[in-house]
This record gives sequence, C-alpha cells and structure tokens, in this order.
Amino acid sequence: MAASDDHAFIDRTPIGIAGTTVAVKDLIDLAGLPTTAGCRAIERAAGPAVADAACVAGLRAAIEDGTARVVGKTNLSELAMGADGINGWFGTPRNPLDPALIPGGSSSGSAVAVASGEAEVGIGSDTGGSVRVPAACCGVVGLKTTLGRVPLDGVLPLAESLDTVGPLGRDVATVARGMELLEPGFAPAAPARLVGRVRVPDEDPTIAAAVDRALAEAGFEVAEVALPSWRSALEAAYWIGFAESVRNNGALVDREPELILLRTRNAIALGRELAPREEEGRRFQRGWEAEFAVALGQAELLAWPTLAGFPPSLENFAEIDNISRTMEVNLAGLPALSQPVPTPGPLPASLQLVGPAGSEERLVATGAVVEAANRRG
Repeated sequence: MAASDDHAFIDRTPIGIAGTTVAVKDLIDLAGLPTTAGCRAIERAAGPAVADAACVAGLRAAIEDGTARVVGKTNLSELAMGADGINGWFGTPRNPLDPALIPGGSSSGSAVAVASGEAEVGIGSDTGGSVRVPAACCGVVGLKTTLGRVPLDGVLPLAESLDTVGPLGRDVATVARGMELLEPGFAPAAPARLVGRVRVPDEDPTIAAAVDRALAEAGFEVAEVALPSWRSALEAAYWIGFAESVRNNGALVDREPELILLRTRNAIALGRELAPREEEGRRFQRGWEAEFAVALGQAELLAWPTLAGFPPSLENFAEIDNISRTMEVNLAGLPALSQPVPTPGPLPASLQLVGPAGSEERLVATGAVVEAANRRG
C-alpha cells in the first residue's frame, strides 16, 4: 500500500468506474481491502476485509449502478486518536490551505482529499470532532451525525458512546450527497429561521465576528443562548471516551508497543488514569443532554465556532486540543454541521451548527442558506 504525495491516502485501490468520487477513512471496512486504522500494528496483521461496513451499503449500491466510485482509503490519526491529524507511520496529510498548518484529525486524509480535489466526498468518523475539526482546518464542510443514526458495524470502534460516521465535502450540497450515499433517500428539509448563538470559551475575536456576520448575512433571527455547564462537559466526555478507548485498544498497545506510536501509548496510559471516573462522566452526561434540550427549546439550531482560534502550526500541533469546541456535542449525541465562513484574513473561520437528534436534514438546509449568503457577500 502506497500513500499519495500529500499523504491523504493509505490505499489508492479504486472501486467502481463512474460517478461521485468518494474517499473512505481507513477505519471503515471495504470488502477486499485491508483496514489499518492508521496503525502499523493493525496494518501488519490485516488481511482483506471479508465484508463491507454496514454504513457503506448505500455507497456499494451506488458503485454497482455507476453513480459513485471509491478512489481510495484515507489516512488518519493512529487508531483515530488525535485531533491534529498527524500520523508518524503513514505521513501527515498536507493541509491544502497552508502546508505549515495541521490538517486536523482524526479524519485528516478524508478532509485533505476533499480540499485538494482528489475526492468529492470524504467519509470520516467523529468521536470528539474527527469530522468537524479537519473540516475546519482544511476549509471544507463536515457533518457529524446523530449518535446511532449511521450504523457502526464494520467500523473499528474508538469509544462507542461517542462514535459516529459522517461525510465531508467542499460545499454543503456535496455533504448532502455524502449523506445520501450513507443513507439512501436522504434529502435536505426546510432551513431554520431562529438560531441560538452560544458563546463558548476563549473565542478569538476575529473568529467570533466571522460567525456572527455569517449568521446575520444569512438572515436568521439570532438569540443568545447559554449552556451553563460548558466548562465541565469536555472533562466528562474525556472520562467516558478514554475509558472506552482503553477497553477497545489497550490490549493491542500492551501486546505490540513497538508498533504503536508513543503519543498513542501515552493516550492509553492517560485513559487508564481517567477510567475510574467513567460513571461520574455518565451522570454528568444525563444532565448535559437535558441542558441541550433546554437550549434547543429556545432556538431551532445552536451556533458557535468549530474552533475557537485558527488552526495551529505543525510545530504547535497540541494547541488544537485547546481550541476545539466539538467533543461537547458528542457527549450530547447530537448532530452538527461545520462549514467555512470568511474572515478578513487568508484563512476562513468555521461555523458549527448543532441541532436536536435526527435534524441532519435541517442542518444541511440551513448550512446551504449560510453558504449562499457567503457567496453573495
């Protein structure tokens, strides 16, 4: 298996001959191809998958009728652990906006493939922001789906209480096409009119202004809405997510540490420290879900930046953990759309729209309104 020059792909084996070009994160089984999870230990032992993951049934049907084709399986942070997208085994996908910046992770290859034009649709997974963070870093659109909406059989688990699969695209219409491939029959619904603006911690003034301007130019009624427990939600999500990641990956790390990156080994070690607080995290989660229900009773959708600041450089990769405002949504199990909105500088900001469970159709329709207003502006 050879990676592409920009390290977006781990395997460029094509499937199909015509239609929408699709890049699939190498965490998701495609029959006949190995699944590596961006991990040397798994790659060394992996044989061809015997069956497709359940989530790509619609994609396989589209391949067979000539309306979609797979262009390869994409790179990712090892074992999908890492918001920066850096991979020491298969190379780090190169951010097309600026090669000095991180691509975002863990679905880094899928975002880079879309942003560079190597694929129209990228399929990624999102446990703590792994679709939305790379979308924000690379200036594309990404959709985190409602927990449980897209089946996960045949997708290597990281943390089942938080794991989701969703599409990326260069624009909202392409993300809707990606959802159609994941869920045949998917179609946008009516857009929202009332959006609740949530002020999350440490928003860069330029980012905050870009989000506010995008909402205003789209013509929404905007109300200020609060999530009072915000500052505790990320910690609770870590307690749950890391505990589950240890159960899923701890034995592999212990068995073959020399084939696991140091950063991943350190993450598993941290997970073991945090695991005793898992139940405490689940108790908080129930209250957090109720808090979202109250907020979504005040507006049809909620909005805040995907990243509180601009993507960090490769040298300062760890800063992404301080500016991501995504895992709090996974803790609530809700869907979210991230899309670029303009700033005065060379890099876009990323607007994140969050809705109630099952509101992907409205999120996509609302994102299209934002996108059209940006183009007019």
